[in-house]
Amino acid sequence: MKKTIGILAHVDAGKTTFSEQILYHTKSIKQRGRVDHRDSFLDNHEIERQRGITVFADQGMITYKDSTCYLIDNPGHVDFSPEMERSVQVMDLAIVLISAVEGIEGHTETIWRLLRKHHVPTFFFINKIDRAGADVDRVLAEMRTEFSGDICDLTDSFKDGVMSEDLIEFVAEQDEDLLEQYMDEGYQQELWLDTMKRLISDNKIFPCASGSALQDVGIIDFLDHLDQLTVTNYSTDEPFAGRVYKIRHEDNGTRITFIKALSGTLKVREEVRYGDTTEKITQLRVYNGSKFTVADQVTAGDLFAVTGLSAAAAGDGLGALQEKAIYEMIPTLKSKVIIESDIHLKEALKCFHILDIEDPSLHVTWEERLQEIHIHVMGKIQLEVLKQLIKERFGFNVSFDRPEILYKETIETTVNGYGHFEPLGHYAEVHLQLEPTKRNSGISFQNVCHANDLATGHQNLVRQHLFEKAHNGLLTGSPVTDVVVTLLTGRAHNKHTTGGDFREATLRALRQGLEKAANILLEPYYSFKIKVELDQMGKVMSDIQQAHGSFDTPKTEKNKAVLTGRVPVATFMNYSAELASFTQGKGMLTLTFGGYDRCHNEQEVIEKMAYNKQADPDYSSSSIFCSKGQGFTVPWDQAESEMHALK
Repeated sequence: MKKTIGILAHVDAGKTTFSEQILYHTKSIKQRGRVDHRDSFLDNHEIERQRGITVFADQGMITYKDSTCYLIDNPGHVDFSPEMERSVQVMDLAIVLISAVEGIEGHTETIWRLLRKHHVPTFFFINKIDRAGADVDRVLAEMRTEFSGDICDLTDSFKDGVMSEDLIEFVAEQDEDLLEQYMDEGYQQELWLDTMKRLISDNKIFPCASGSALQDVGIIDFLDHLDQLTVTNYSTDEPFAGRVYKIRHEDNGTRITFIKALSGTLKVREEVRYGDTTEKITQLRVYNGSKFTVADQVTAGDLFAVTGLSAAAAGDGLGALQEKAIYEMIPTLKSKVIIESDIHLKEALKCFHILDIEDPSLHVTWEERLQEIHIHVMGKIQLEVLKQLIKERFGFNVSFDRPEILYKETIETTVNGYGHFEPLGHYAEVHLQLEPTKRNSGISFQNVCHANDLATGHQNLVRQHLFEKAHNGLLTGSPVTDVVVTLLTGRAHNKHTTGGDFREATLRALRQGLEKAANILLEPYYSFKIKVELDQMGKVMSDIQQAHGSFDTPKTEKNKAVLTGRVPVATFMNYSAELASFTQGKGMLTLTFGGYDRCHNEQEVIEKMAYNKQADPDYSSSSIFCSKGQGFTVPWDQAESEMHALK
């Protein structure tokens, strides 16, 4: 049986030490490493060893009893959440570590929410029970309150497949048929075990155990629990299907694509399809830490890597699976890259494009007009790691401007936009309707254009150009979002329409529509959860209001107040330090990306960014027509009356 197991935790909960123990007890490694000794097996990158944190989601491989398990040790710092999210979507089950001292922390809640979204069966391990201040009962009660009442403690209630009376009753209460049978016939070990496996697989029970990874307490028992209570069912009889979850590059530039096989079999030299591309697999690798073995084939349930795929990206489906994964861990900050003067910018850009392939959340862009490289980031720690990574990997120094908020723009009114492009020897005309839609829905496309007016191929070009890049808004030049774009009609010329004409006409139609619409600025928001002492609630509420946030009706849990709501990232991104200060580190803050909404200080931001819509080299709202063999420009507010399709 093959199982892919993700190990996740808030930073410093002991996740990597726990992974070392698992690898050691399954004889995958001969001696246990330690984070503080800089010799842990899965933190094999020099940056990870120097900093003592996990940055990359690396995998190990163990064999335990009748199972082959692939372990993925995930980053625990919020700045590397996108790396974690990419691996979550290929997990069969997850192990979440929680410190017996600190209990649930901010990032733990993010992990739990992500696992629930993707329906990943989850085990908990309450770690560090040997530390001063450890309180397993308190943490367990907190988990049942914050996460689920269906968390069951296995530490003293499950051994060699035999359940305690409390656990027997707990399992029976989760299944009506089992409860009825229990009342009539009593406990039957095999039936209870099968039912518990099913309930765990269906995310109706979440087992928990406790111990100390550092002192090797409770690890072997936990391994037994994991082995006895989890099951996977992969089919090799179906066509091959897989999901890409990671891209890496070797020193020589070879692109390594990491994949989870979901069904079927894949052999070396076999061709695999993704999107509109079909390529041949030139090598199959099974990784254990930084080392790998070469395989002739892999089957459903395997976690492996290949060479030969030149363009597959993280999240892509392969073979029979063509659906692309959607990620929600989205950076809300951007930063300009500052490069030493002796390094050629375009050479540096090539290196950043490699990093962008490996971490698509970086969203590396080249601003031609400014001759600058810009990136999207989660936070300052990520920038520090990137700086070190670029020096070690590519051999040059970079620094970064202070991270700034990533704004977006949208419209409030429905308008029609018209674009015409007809310099001598060219011809294209596009009519679009722009309609505002719900927040955080992005740009969508509809088509009501008749093929008699515009050939299907040209209609497809309009759609292609709308989605080939982000489009600058008029207020700050930030990306346009939350708009339904409908192709109404268009015109082409049998002789003069050439490649690129419809790109020009489409972008001009979009821009002309934006000129006529009521435009608004959007900023990113956090969804927050704050837990403090009751007497600190008033200050927190005041802080949220001053930060232009909103909160729901406060709740109380014993002597604690719990506040939830939304607040702009710009005003709250540094609040964790302030909260820690006035609560003496006892306040809990969970921040998750809460989407985009109306900017709280729109005019101030517009003035600060000083975007000149007339001087954007990539966009023009005017149209170009031709008369007597010469092209001439018509401003956006006069262009509609000149459109050929309206005459």
